Amino acid sequence: MTSQLLLTAGLLLSRPSTPVEDGAVLVEGDRILAAGPRADVVAQASPDAERLDFPGATLMPGLVNAHVHLAFDATREMLPNFLASEDAALRAGAKDRLGQLLRSGVTTVRDLGDRDALGARVRAELDAEGVAAPRLLTAGTPLTVPNGHCHFLGGEVDGEAAIRALIDADAAAGADVIKVMASGGQITEGGAEMWESQFDVRTLRLIVEHAARHGLPVAAHAHGADAIEAAVEAGARTIEHCTWMTGPQRQDRREGVAKRMADEGIAACSTSSRNWRTMAERMGEELAKTVYGRLSWLEELGVPLLSGTDAGLPGSVFDDPVGALELYEWLGFGRRRILEIATEDSAAGLGIGDVTGRLAPGLSADVLVVDGHPLDDLTALRNVLFVLSRGTRA
Repeated sequence: MTSQLLLTAGLLLSRPSTPVEDGAVLVEGDRILAAGPRADVVAQASPDAERLDFPGATLMPGLVNAHVHLAFDATREMLPNFLASEDAALRAGAKDRLGQLLRSGVTTVRDLGDRDALGARVRAELDAEGVAAPRLLTAGTPLTVPNGHCHFLGGEVDGEAAIRALIDADAAAGADVIKVMASGGQITEGGAEMWESQFDVRTLRLIVEHAARHGLPVAAHAHGADAIEAAVEAGARTIEHCTWMTGPQRQDRREGVAKRMADEGIAACSTSSRNWRTMAERMGEELAKTVYGRLSWLEELGVPLLSGTDAGLPGSVFDDPVGALELYEWLGFGRRRILEIATEDSAAGLGIGDVTGRLAPGLSADVLVVDGHPLDDLTALRNVLFVLSRGTRA
């Protein structure tokens, strides 16, 4: 018989909107058996259940980081380091970064671009070793145009046959999502500018339709307003960055496109790490409020928001989810709403809301215990006391 684990704490957030004083979670194997008031849950525990009590702490779902790059090391030399790394070093680095994510309270991770199915292979290795790690969703090699954004990951495609072949290869290698670089980006020299489109609507629709044959959604990297509109029209499920750019320091927020995202449940991932403070200082408050204020605008229109940090890019570290979430507080989001975005909303946006993101019977035992009350002060999330990922202790 699988042993049980009973966790009790001063506050339970089975979901951020329903705080319970003096709560508990009962876990058996990799599943949650019960979550609620302490007396109710304790009554369901077996006499020999292991019991851990955390007075003054908060029990809550593990956090979600919906946009990382495990192949990158977050240093200024990220790209030359990556290009110079052998496969064994990349695998070791990815495992280390997953460990950093887990110890900081992140129990679900979506990697949106590597080479040679790095994420899927690392996931299989960790599962075989029985090592505690976050749940990992992976995109494999992103589709880009010749010499396009992140072409160094090996995903250059020219023509429909090449597009289908790369999607087939990603799917066969274990991808959970297909990533397409719908616009240019900032870490690739010589390609399209961030606001310039790389694929037209017809091609993006082909990508979405072929991915769907494998049962896979599409995540579209899209800074440009035109690229966002095309990706939404084509049926992408998440829009990464979603900055609505039309040129240097120029935005065109298209309300009709955003409303369609809201109506169709197409999520936007901010991809802002703790770097946002440095960026805001560099831009000046007025421009920063415009650039980052798109998140408040999307929220008002009802567009689902995902928490993701682009971890792996220079300065975008893997072990500070709180620094990224503080952007929302700076924008005026309430702490309850921020925690919702970082847990249940992101899980739902990734299509796994029936697996994780909440503490409820039958869901995965992805549990975070932090010292203090994050509804009162987000920095409590930095005080990690205990983490379970799919029932395994960090």
